Amino acid sequence: MLTKRIIPCLDIKDGRTVKGVNFIDLRDAGDPVELAEIYAKSGADELVFLDISATEEKRNTLADLVRRVAEKVNIPFTVGGGISSVEDVDILLKNGADKVSINSSAFKKPDLINELAAKFGSQCITVAIDAKQVNGEWLVHLVGGKVPTDVNLFQWAKEVEERGAGEILFTSMNNDGTKEGFANKALAVLSSDLNIPIIASGGAGTMQHFTDAFIKGKADAALAASVFHFKEIEIKDLKEELRRNGVEVRL
Repeated sequence: MLTKRIIPCLDIKDGRTVKGVNFIDLRDAGDPVELAEIYAKSGADELVFLDISATEEKRNTLADLVRRVAEKVNIPFTVGGGISSVEDVDILLKNGADKVSINSSAFKKPDLINELAAKFGSQCITVAIDAKQVNGEWLVHLVGGKVPTDVNLFQWAKEVEERGAGEILFTSMNNDGTKEGFANKALAVLSSDLNIPIIASGGAGTMQHFTDAFIKGKADAALAASVFHFKEIEIKDLKEELRRNGVEVRL
């Protein structure tokens, strides 16, 4: 059985780690390189770095940050934000990233998924999908959740898989930062519909929420930010609790 993954997420803005609620009201959470090193030593399975201002401000994620992180950690890490071309991905992978995450650029130019998968391999390509439940329907949102679309989450996720993405990072905007749990019903649909791993994001507040994401949501990995950044949950304690609940994790 494949073990479930615990992934701290570092949202980067102006070179610092930040965290908000429902994608707004950001507060500083520390230096991303220092945090990455701490997480790597404390049992995180992977890390995700998202430059949340990159797409909005039309600038690329700094390769320098990737290089500094790669020097400090020995676990896989994914980098996203403002990635819109083969060249962007090439730079990040050459500087030490293991995977890249694309979001708005994939939606606006779906062929980019095919191009990146063909060039670098599906295992390097994560497609992030931010979605919000509006009048009972899950709709995709772009540019850090600021731009709504009328595209259904599950239809887009299926297309993403068919185009060659290696995994999907699904963030529920309704749950993000609320600490009231992940969107487990939507996760379960994604997990049953698709054959690629699904990373749950948005809503972690307690250890039980992670257990629910894996058991009820059938997620392959669970991603969180503030509960780790502000030491509300220690990764080692979380993994031991998951084990007690029958969830297979790497200790």
